[in-house]
Amino acid sequence: MEAKYEMHLDFLKDYDPDIFKAIVDEKDRQMDGIELIPSENLVSQGVLEAMGSVPNNKYSEGYPGKRYYGGNEFIDIIENLAIDRLKELFGAEHANVQLNSGSPANMAAYYAAMEIGDTFMGLKLTEGGHLTHGHPVNFSGKLYNCEQYGVSKEDERLDYDAILKQAKELKPKLILSGYTAYPREIDFKKFREICDEVGAVCMADISHIGGLCATGIHENPVPYFDIVTTTTHKTLRGPRSAVIMCKEEFATKIDKAVFPGLQGGPHEHIIAAKAVAFKEALEPNFKNYTEQIVKNAKAMAEGLMDAGLRLVTDGTDNHLILVDTFGSKQLTGKEAEHALELAGIYCNKNTIPFDERTPWDPSGIRIGTPVLTTRGMKESDMKEVADFMVKVLDNAKDESKLAAIKVEVKEFCASFPFYK
Repeated sequence: MEAKYEMHLDFLKDYDPDIFKAIVDEKDRQMDGIELIPSENLVSQGVLEAMGSVPNNKYSEGYPGKRYYGGNEFIDIIENLAIDRLKELFGAEHANVQLNSGSPANMAAYYAAMEIGDTFMGLKLTEGGHLTHGHPVNFSGKLYNCEQYGVSKEDERLDYDAILKQAKELKPKLILSGYTAYPREIDFKKFREICDEVGAVCMADISHIGGLCATGIHENPVPYFDIVTTTTHKTLRGPRSAVIMCKEEFATKIDKAVFPGLQGGPHEHIIAAKAVAFKEALEPNFKNYTEQIVKNAKAMAEGLMDAGLRLVTDGTDNHLILVDTFGSKQLTGKEAEHALELAGIYCNKNTIPFDERTPWDPSGIRIGTPVLTTRGMKESDMKEVADFMVKVLDNAKDESKLAAIKVEVKEFCASFPFYK
């Protein structure tokens, strides 16, 4: 993926200068700052062009070859290309590419695999899970009986023996693995064994590590799990959207859950962009990219720990890192996020396992390396980023020093252009 993509907004510049300015300002923010939010990435020219293209104009309820509207000859080609490329990428038996985002993807999967009120197991939000993994304020915790599991207090990692014991007691209809803030590799084969032992549907949400799984950097659960969901905009480096992959036996239920169960007309311009992203992910250099994501994360983790910061699980195996800012610097996650933003460094506040603070003002921050890796940064650059972060956290209350650091950050980022 070459850098220095052009942004073509000539018409918008004259027609709607207010929106034009906001878009350009956002582009400048992304290019002038250090983007550490692990659920974000930068997409290619091809993905951007597909998203802004004429398939947006077409209604195409249904599936290729079976639509409720006429005129879908070329739309079917687009959607079939996306399906075929996704199946090849992950080794999937069946794929549905119509999901608009990760949360409805999980909703469709539950809808296909369970009845309302059924019991399933998912990881607690405060220990690395997602809202849709059974949190009581979310549909997943309201419509289904979710009994959540956690990580070990000793090492903050998954305890598969404890999960198996809980599963034997509960006999859940479904067990969900794959998380939004867990910095270690997941033993998906162990989850398959647990599900087989208790007769549960085996499901994974690999939204964060999808790109790593597709290239074999992490274990790919798709070939032997019942259902796998993933977003397409994180380590897969595609448009903001999602997909579901499943065994053939779940294909009809999944498709019916998506349409007509939960969604109407699919967003075919986004599906076109997904197809482009899947083509990019099938290229040999994409594996080099995902390898570098992990190398960069490990280097950043080492830099932060060398400076005395405590990381959840003492490091990372993937693209993300959880920093205990409260335990390390007596800064809440909210305070740390704000200070870093003033210096042009962007992250998100995040709970850490067994956090005694609230999710809106937790004890940590979550950072990651997909964007920096896309911009061409390597391990030595991660050490510099870690130094910037430590300097900010040590001067979190001094806005003049933070402003000076922001100047340094902008100069650093100028060496790694992506969008012009």
